Amino acid sequence: MTMKKMLMVTAIMLTPLAVRAEVVGSVDTTFKVFGPDHKIMVEAFDDPDVQNVTCYLSRAKTGGIKGGLGLAEDTSDAAISCQQVGPITLSDKIAQGKAEGEVVFRKRTSLVFKKLQVVRFYDRKRNALIYLSYSDKVVEGSPKNALSAVPIMPWSR
Repeated sequence: MTMKKMLMVTAIMLTPLAVRAEVVGSVDTTFKVFGPDHKIMVEAFDDPDVQNVTCYLSRAKTGGIKGGLGLAEDTSDAAISCQQVGPITLSDKIAQGKAEGEVVFRKRTSLVFKKLQVVRFYDRKRNALIYLSYSDKVVEGSPKNALSAVPIMPWSR
């Protein structure tokens, strides 16, 4: 990989999405004498282009000294569940099929090179929104993933 390409990839990775997750809660999984414990975090975010769809993510958060300083790399373990919380309204770009495979959430899970992402797909044939969570790195990602589907009822439009 050329230096120019590496700088471009790094700049894209560091560009934050506007969507921020709210921490709903957490549980400790491993006690650490120094620094915070390892945890499973539960976070919620609203889809920025679909009114009244909220996704809940559970993800591993590495503790210890490195974790406390933000230098640790979190594992690729995550789960997702997305729910309709009111009448669904699709944005024009989704309704017209212009938002296929769109990243709706991104969170850094290491200092620079790894991130957890949620990508939304619109299954027009079955009238459903599909949310895929996965973790990737600049060089090699993980096949670990989770999926959630939200049916769009005819009265939701």
